[in-house]
Amino acid sequence: MNQVELIRVLPKAELHVHIEGTFEPELMFEIAQRNHIQIPYQSVEEIKQAYNFHNLQSFLDIYYAGANVLVHEQDFYDLAWAYFEKCAEDKVVHTEMFFDPQTHTERGVEFATVLNGLKRACTDAKDKLGISSQLIMCFLRHLSEEDAFKTLEQALAFKDDIIAVGLDSSEVGHPPSKFERVFAKAREAGFLIVAHAGEEGPPEYVWEALDLLRVNRIDHGVRSDEDPALLQRLIDEKMPLTVCPLSNLKLCVVEDMAEHNIHRLLKQGVHVTINSDDPSYFGGYMNDNFLAVHTALNLSNDELKQLAINSFEASFIDSAEKQKWIATILSLIHI
Repeated sequence: MNQVELIRVLPKAELHVHIEGTFEPELMFEIAQRNHIQIPYQSVEEIKQAYNFHNLQSFLDIYYAGANVLVHEQDFYDLAWAYFEKCAEDKVVHTEMFFDPQTHTERGVEFATVLNGLKRACTDAKDKLGISSQLIMCFLRHLSEEDAFKTLEQALAFKDDIIAVGLDSSEVGHPPSKFERVFAKAREAGFLIVAHAGEEGPPEYVWEALDLLRVNRIDHGVRSDEDPALLQRLIDEKMPLTVCPLSNLKLCVVEDMAEHNIHRLLKQGVHVTINSDDPSYFGGYMNDNFLAVHTALNLSNDELKQLAINSFEASFIDSAEKQKWIATILSLIHI
């Protein structure tokens, strides 16, 4: 089979997707009307136009306008269920979704409302679509350490429903070290640890995530290749990087997909994976990202399979489940 056909049938795990970033214009408009919430857009078409943002501020404007319509448990269920339907189309059989409780609790939405809606969708996705999932709670790094501690306290009541805690939002000026104490407490409570680092921020942020936060995975991490010693450490420790190619293009981390370093990192032995980040805003879901990378960088079948294998190896599912999916991927070689 050719590479495009292979991409369509490859089982994949998605490890870097913000559920708030999967909000499609049609669903946003529908929920706004259902909840009688005013948004600064009169139609689905106007929302779609707003999605064609040109800078960070215009992206944040539409992102938070969307978040504001999410009020009830059913809203969060509907948001997650729409994403799971995309997973089914793209052969994503396991996903580890980020959610940002602070985006919602600061609007007066209860933590439990957010979590219960997402959790119910996760249960239905397993039962109806055969897709497994886990939830990762992220702290917003532009907010204070104190706010993060408060959010962690709320999460402790739902420890069994949250596999890990992470760190996202505006990276520059908010190094991982700002949250070292929060993540230490999260580790003590038994959470796994991930963190956005080395997307817009410098390689030093990746070092901090490794040494101070003691992460299990690095989210993004594409600037790591600016530091040879860091790159070698990532290779030696088989530290996963959850790379988001179309997001990198949309936010101008790279100017052209042909310049993206994911292929080079893969060939050097870095444990890179492909993910969609905020797919409704950044140009596409999992297969869109795989296809964009392949089109620009001409990956071989073996390299595409390795990226899929990496996604399962880097996931937080148990070893038997990992091996099952890896065996499935390897069996595609002979088709």
